[in-house]
Amino acid sequence: MKKIALYLLAVTVLGACKTETKREPIAVNYPTTTKVDSTDTYFGIEVKDPYRWLEDDRSPQTEAWVKKQNETTFDYLEKIPFRKDIKNRLEKLWNYEKLSAPFKEGDYTYYYKNDGLQNQYVVYRKKGEVEEEVFLNPNEFSEDGTTSLAGLSFTKDGSLATYLISEGGSDWRKAIVMKTATKEIVEDTLVDIKFSGISWRGNDGFYYSSYDKPKGSELSAKTDQHKVYYHKLGTPQNEDELVYGGKPLEKHRYVGASVTEDNKYLIISASTSTSGNKLFIQDLEDPNGLLIPILEDTDSDTYVIENVGSKLYLVTNRDAPNQKIVTVDAANPTPENWTDFIPETENVLSPNTGGGYFFTEYMVDAISKVFQYDYEGNLVREVKLPGLGSASGFGGKKEDKEFYFSFTNYNTPGSSYKYNVETGEYEQYWKPEIDFNPSDYESKQVFYNSKDGTKVPMIITHKKGLELNGKNPTILYGYGGFNISLTPSFSIVNAVWMEQGGIYAVPNLRGGGEYGKKWHDAGIKTKKQNVFDDFIAAAEYLIDNKYTSKEHLAIRGGSNGGLLVGATMTQRPDLMQVALPAVGVLDMLRYHTFTSGAGWAYDYGTSEESEEMFNYLKGYSPVHNVKEGTSYPATLVTTGDHDDRVVPAHSFKFAAELQEKQSGDNPTLIRIETNAGHGAGTPVSKTIEQYADIFAFTYYNMGYNELPNQSVLKEFKD
Repeated sequence: MKKIALYLLAVTVLGACKTETKREPIAVNYPTTTKVDSTDTYFGIEVKDPYRWLEDDRSPQTEAWVKKQNETTFDYLEKIPFRKDIKNRLEKLWNYEKLSAPFKEGDYTYYYKNDGLQNQYVVYRKKGEVEEEVFLNPNEFSEDGTTSLAGLSFTKDGSLATYLISEGGSDWRKAIVMKTATKEIVEDTLVDIKFSGISWRGNDGFYYSSYDKPKGSELSAKTDQHKVYYHKLGTPQNEDELVYGGKPLEKHRYVGASVTEDNKYLIISASTSTSGNKLFIQDLEDPNGLLIPILEDTDSDTYVIENVGSKLYLVTNRDAPNQKIVTVDAANPTPENWTDFIPETENVLSPNTGGGYFFTEYMVDAISKVFQYDYEGNLVREVKLPGLGSASGFGGKKEDKEFYFSFTNYNTPGSSYKYNVETGEYEQYWKPEIDFNPSDYESKQVFYNSKDGTKVPMIITHKKGLELNGKNPTILYGYGGFNISLTPSFSIVNAVWMEQGGIYAVPNLRGGGEYGKKWHDAGIKTKKQNVFDDFIAAAEYLIDNKYTSKEHLAIRGGSNGGLLVGATMTQRPDLMQVALPAVGVLDMLRYHTFTSGAGWAYDYGTSEESEEMFNYLKGYSPVHNVKEGTSYPATLVTTGDHDDRVVPAHSFKFAAELQEKQSGDNPTLIRIETNAGHGAGTPVSKTIEQYADIFAFTYYNMGYNELPNQSVLKEFKD
């Protein structure tokens, strides 16, 4: 009790006594980055690319450059006095048992669990009331914890399972088949699977997708020939049947296969980009059944989510930007025969099925609302969620009488609940025991005007009683692309940030999916600047309303969000003190020439498609807009040395440009995680180290000699 009282007293007092004394900056001697004579010509305009050689991430020269950059970065980070304190606090807060929502397969109930600081989650299972047992332990896949479980798929009866593994964070996967009863490996490992799930056809075999594996560098990969294969158990992979793709008229970047729950139909989705797909169906009960088109254009995102015999249920944004569910008979499945089942509403729909019902989750200003419908389209009930936040799950097999869902928000760790499909009642199944009190924090949703007057929502989370004095350390996090929605969820790293009196703010920028297809399309191609303007306006709102100031603001984002940070900091270097672009898409003239980059053209356009598009991309491309003699914010670029989705060359070239042209004392560093990819499957130990470095860098460059609530950390330590 005494410790708690001392902690609360320290929080109250220190919240108003943050250390702001400016200190001498740490001197940085940047490695020399060789420049080469490399020039591209676009529509008669020459564009120099002096760091082109860094695109070969496997060359000895690039590896040497990575080593020198890391030496410089870690030399700087090691001089920050409170870096170790942050790491210790992250480890302490991270060290609690985490449990996923369970799911049933055959006679077993499976779930993912981490006892606290395990590098990878372990798959456990139980049969009735029998004591739990380990089913799969990815921590045993490799000595350094960098090989992760990347997928798990069961046959309908649960007797067989295929699991995918990723090595070093790569998007390339290996597939291993096992008997679930004995955990016996059934056959040789399948290799070279990419951007694919596993969908079983009975117990005989399964479908998967892949590209032709490149020889040598990832940059030589052909990503316009994604293909679906069928693997029959007991046969070698080189005999797998090519089901779809590989023909001149079937060049698609993303092709996926799924089998309906009753094993009656094979569904094929084929896309040339990250938005829009063709759709085909095959009757697996007909020995002569052919793939029949449901949609032969890519003007919508449409998927089969359920069937009752030949009656198909599809979710689509065709003529419904916020999505709706339609029905159609499999014999004549084209759009002119569709019938509305659950019509479009003013909110974005994300449906699921389970227990003989449809569950429709709607995003209302990025907050979840869930409704239950029967198979006739009648509303059964609204599911009253535990609070305002994000719900996930609400799905299972048709025969399930109960299933599990999860709920979380920015200041509430995720908990799971057992739901009765007939009564609509649920009970808490599991709640984490964590060294963090959510009731000490609050989230507020605000709406602000962007540059063109568009209203944009933002959720701001911080400790209760925070004084709006313009001096609070703040992280503004954004994404704004690919129809992806940022909804409230708990993060251990953000909890540590807020514990120190920090603010965490997340705007729902155009380009995302929070308000449907129109919101997405308002932030693509020649409208991409809307996304940056939304982000800039969010920063200005936080400053104008005294949440923070330029000197206490950091902007952060990853992947497409890394582009967001790169574009914002080069357009408005005066707006923030710290910039944290992670695994970013930063060279907008060449992104489509790397690995799967060409598939992102729906959002970005390409420099080769038109002079207008070239000029637009060049106008905001972060690599091409670093200007000599400009004082940029303190910048810590982060990436993985073998990221095969957003290749590290983006980050390498951007860091080199910043180091050459930066004016003033703000450091421009790059932290390169070795033997790492885009982020998925990163070991917990590496994640903790990375965020300790990010937060130490951020606080130090906001002018702190010690953490705002340093004595609170000491109290915990004692």
